[in-house]
Amino acid sequence: MNDAEKAAASAAQGVKMEAQKLETMLQERIPGTTYPRKTEEIEQAGSPLGRIMLFAGSGSAELGTEIAAELDVPLGRYTRTSFPNENIFIQLKESVRGQDVYVVQSFGPPVHENIFELLIMIDTLKRDSAGRINVVVPYFTYARSDKKDQPRVGIAARLLANMIEVAGADRYITIDLHAGQIQGFFNIPGDALKAFHLMSDYMRTKNIPDLVVVATDLGFAKKGRDWAEKLGTQLGIIEKRRTGNDSTSEALSLIGEVKGKNVLLVDDEVLTGGSVVNAVSLMRDEGAEDVYLAFTHGVLAGNAVQRLADLRLKEIITTNTLPIPEEKRTVLPNMTVLSVAPLLGAVIKRAHKGMSVGELFNE
Repeated sequence: MNDAEKAAASAAQGVKMEAQKLETMLQERIPGTTYPRKTEEIEQAGSPLGRIMLFAGSGSAELGTEIAAELDVPLGRYTRTSFPNENIFIQLKESVRGQDVYVVQSFGPPVHENIFELLIMIDTLKRDSAGRINVVVPYFTYARSDKKDQPRVGIAARLLANMIEVAGADRYITIDLHAGQIQGFFNIPGDALKAFHLMSDYMRTKNIPDLVVVATDLGFAKKGRDWAEKLGTQLGIIEKRRTGNDSTSEALSLIGEVKGKNVLLVDDEVLTGGSVVNAVSLMRDEGAEDVYLAFTHGVLAGNAVQRLADLRLKEIITTNTLPIPEEKRTVLPNMTVLSVAPLLGAVIKRAHKGMSVGELFNE
């Protein structure tokens, strides 16, 4: 082996050791945070509230089960009945009087049924004298309706926040709101979390060479910058124009350089996949090599799954803030679904004991 080969082998060994070190570090802390899995401080802290009681709505049954395992508590028991006139009836099967109650419900399809189920659940808990009612909404729908950007339109995100509050919720927890100002629509305290740490940690373990992060639009540029800084790479931004209210968009140009590079496209959600199709086409026209895609919320409506399958992406990284059925996962064998349950479990523990949530992220 000559000197050049020895140097190359040494460099490869160094990269491998760094990857192993990073993987070990990630395994020792709560996924999506910078905090250890167990600390005496949290285990010994008391709470002025009753015990944690966790209920999972129809829109988050699987995720609720995972969070319950993280908290080591049983899921709360209740029955949900839908009458022939489509009215929803909720009845608790155990008392919640004086307890610190958390209800997990994402607003995925059927959207309006899931919204109203949560509202009825909040009212039911309130009338059974729950000590505190916390709603955990991993995916907050209507988040794009956050301002009057056209004449004679409403602001549905504000309406939804008001409905949750009026129903009787005391706190909220959510992940990756489409627009940060939605936090201001609530008059109750809450925690707006990010899945960025969870997904970027996963990408770091892959050690992809010549990587460039590309934000799918100008609105995601700031969050794209966070990705680029975390992964130690450059940032590109796609300029696009959305036409009408049907989620149709057109990728116009790329700000940045991707020729001969591997690209990681980042966004907060994928609805129909139209923006992703345009972005990937533009990346390949610009000479990109492998293309990866990362997004928090997999709405994947209409023919979005088939659209993503046809793109031949190297890997798709998302989370389980919304349930992704097995039939969709089968069509997308290159999709990795990361669980937000450890993150939500850690936040619920801290909220229950009145401890800092920002500390999980060194904030």
